[in-house]
Amino acid sequence: MSGPGVPRRHRQAAGRPPADRSDETRAAHATIDDHGIVTSWNAGAELLLGYSAAQVVGRPAAGLLAEESAGRDLPPLAELPRWNGTIAVRHRDGHRLEIKALAHKRTPDTGRPEWLLVSALRDAASRDDDTTHDDDTVAGRAFMEAVACVTTVYDTGLRLRRANDAAQRAIGLPEDELRGLRLSEFIDHPEMDKVERSLRQALETGEPQYLEVYLTTPGESREHAWSAFVTSMKDREGRVQSVAIASHDITEQYWARKRMVLLAEASNRIGSTLDVTRTAQELADVVVPEFADSVSVDLLASLDEGPNEPPPGTETPSGPVGLRRIAHQSANPDIPAAAVAPDGVDHHPEGSPPVESLRTGRALLHDATDPAIIEWVARDPMRDAVAPDARVHSVMTVPLTARGATLGVAVLTRHQNSEAFTEDDLVLTEELAARAAVCIDNARRYTRERGTAVTLQRTLLPQGLPEQTAVEVAYRYLPAGAHAGVGGDWFDVIPLSGARVALVVGDVVGHGLQASAFMGRLRTAVLTLADIDLAPDELLTHLDDLVIRLSTRAGNTAGPDQEPETAGDLGATCLYAVYDPVSRRCTLARAGHPEPVVVSPDGTATLLDVPAGLPLGFGGLPFESVDVELPEGSLLALYTDGLIESREQDIDIGMSLLRRTLARPAAHLDTLCDTVLNALLPDRPTDDVALLIARTKVLDTDRVATWDIPADPAAVAQTRKEATTQVEAWGLDDAVFVTELIVSELVTNAIRYAEPPIQLRLIHDRNLICEVSDASGTAPHLRRARTYDEGGRGLLLVAQLTAAWGTRQTTEGKTIWAEQALAMNPHEGSL
Repeated sequence: MSGPGVPRRHRQAAGRPPADRSDETRAAHATIDDHGIVTSWNAGAELLLGYSAAQVVGRPAAGLLAEESAGRDLPPLAELPRWNGTIAVRHRDGHRLEIKALAHKRTPDTGRPEWLLVSALRDAASRDDDTTHDDDTVAGRAFMEAVACVTTVYDTGLRLRRANDAAQRAIGLPEDELRGLRLSEFIDHPEMDKVERSLRQALETGEPQYLEVYLTTPGESREHAWSAFVTSMKDREGRVQSVAIASHDITEQYWARKRMVLLAEASNRIGSTLDVTRTAQELADVVVPEFADSVSVDLLASLDEGPNEPPPGTETPSGPVGLRRIAHQSANPDIPAAAVAPDGVDHHPEGSPPVESLRTGRALLHDATDPAIIEWVARDPMRDAVAPDARVHSVMTVPLTARGATLGVAVLTRHQNSEAFTEDDLVLTEELAARAAVCIDNARRYTRERGTAVTLQRTLLPQGLPEQTAVEVAYRYLPAGAHAGVGGDWFDVIPLSGARVALVVGDVVGHGLQASAFMGRLRTAVLTLADIDLAPDELLTHLDDLVIRLSTRAGNTAGPDQEPETAGDLGATCLYAVYDPVSRRCTLARAGHPEPVVVSPDGTATLLDVPAGLPLGFGGLPFESVDVELPEGSLLALYTDGLIESREQDIDIGMSLLRRTLARPAAHLDTLCDTVLNALLPDRPTDDVALLIARTKVLDTDRVATWDIPADPAAVAQTRKEATTQVEAWGLDDAVFVTELIVSELVTNAIRYAEPPIQLRLIHDRNLICEVSDASGTAPHLRRARTYDEGGRGLLLVAQLTAAWGTRQTTEGKTIWAEQALAMNPHEGSL
């Protein structure tokens, strides 16, 4: 591009070192907003037209034109990303100028669209002052030999001098329109700043540079990847004359690599839990927004109907197919709007794209204008309502099949990415769906089929509660009247690892020996599941599976004098809470049970908003837990519904009376329990009542010591020394030797086999607790080493020297813990 001459005084004097010719006086720059007002004006523009920035900025750009242009003579600029051509302008002194200009349409950070106009000044577009650029030079010959690549040559000011045919085709402009402009001036893209830095570095150091850039070429919607080689070029005397870029289009290799990365990411992210909804959502999170703009994952609604197995192969019922929405993700939360709510069921008509994928067992690729898509949207009022705002132009439907069975279908769309899905994308999506389907099937089987294999013994309520120091506890149990018979209410206090405690209250449906026996089974099951440190929501899920299993078994084994439906009519509600005296956090989950009451130290009684969940034995929706912080001295009251539904009163009245009674000051928890029962219960309650009140305690900070351990075997000795010093400071000299062995073994195993970060924590409670946490989810297993084995004895020693040890899973990995029994004195073991 070229413009009128620049005064000679602006040119570099011969013999002087090369100046930085990338300064703004080498090209005229101006920006114009969408109202035609000039918003910026550089020094080059001032040299070109003689107007200073103060004289132009804020005024209409049309005032600079040499003549008024008719609207019909102008191209539809608003629809173009770039425009180039000749513009007739008027110099400040009045003479007319014909300049070649290049205009880029862009939207800066302000969000208001504008046009950037660039025009190379004649001096910048001409050859350098004292340097030749003949094709006979080394630079010229190298340029001509690089015709197979997109090749451009720039002077020492980084302004273009030569561009081969491939470069002109890729850029979409002839060489005459480009000459004298910097790369960032004729390609308005953030990646060009990176390329210009490489050009400058090659020019200054003489060393070649290699880089990859990603941008959309003019006239195409697909982003291209370019491998660029940048080198300085010298004349026969060895003087740096210019710098050149040779670029090769590696788009196919780039997308192949990106697909491999996406598959690797999917392998790591999909299937992290045995939860169907979570697994489906992980698939959605992987593909959006990297691969698709929106995705929905639906499973066959028939899978919800009891123990139904998915149909083998592509055997789906004729007619409309019901699909339940279990996951949805969109790059823009509002576009496209979800036609089906989470967990909602939609019936897809025969011949619709999702049903065709289910029937054929193949992934299908559709354009938004395909008749199948148009008819599918038109026949569904929900989809037809959101279609105008969706702007979807490309759709893929992919069946979810695992182990030869059909589970559901995933629908992927693009509306922000202007590039349509390709056949390669279809292959990639099939691979992603296959991996996700196996994980979903595993989760589905786990949720439905896995039960507790522990033999449950018939037992009644506990005669005493185990020793623990996390909470002070008082409880009451009142059976129903003689007419109602023995019921199935129960409660428990279960010490957990890390000085924590679990509080449980449950209520079995019905009365009589069967309800009592069933309560004993459930209590044993809770004790068993708590022993492996399950989270409250996960424990209730396992308990729900157990109730369903026992109910089914009871129905199948009914005696001749017993009706099957009565024998199998088993169910229960349960509230499970875990309190940690170190962090003061309490995590709760409930299965159809009344909400617990929390009384703060200032006497305020409130109901904890814990998601209700369905009663045990119903199956269906997963349970949810909440995490709250309880100040020291708070009261947590757990109870069964017989306490608040007595006296034939409304349940809300019973709740209100319970809160007021619990808020009354009481010196002892036993007294408070009696006060509550007297206030709420009649003389002969018609239902069983269980009440458990706990006052929270907090472990003093000087009884907890924590160290972050580097993943270096050399750190074991120092860690062991620091742990020993802390144990001695607590006055536990008898525990020093065993603590050294435990710390050495657990920390060494974590450094050798686990993943950082690694943390050691010592807790001085009733017992001395040693915990080592890491980011690995793999739990160690105790084994006996043979005579000549060099390893395998560490955990055996830990097990032999401690009162208890185990592993609990955390959100970040796992924690291995070991407890040493301490000789207690009257002043130890209290919080």
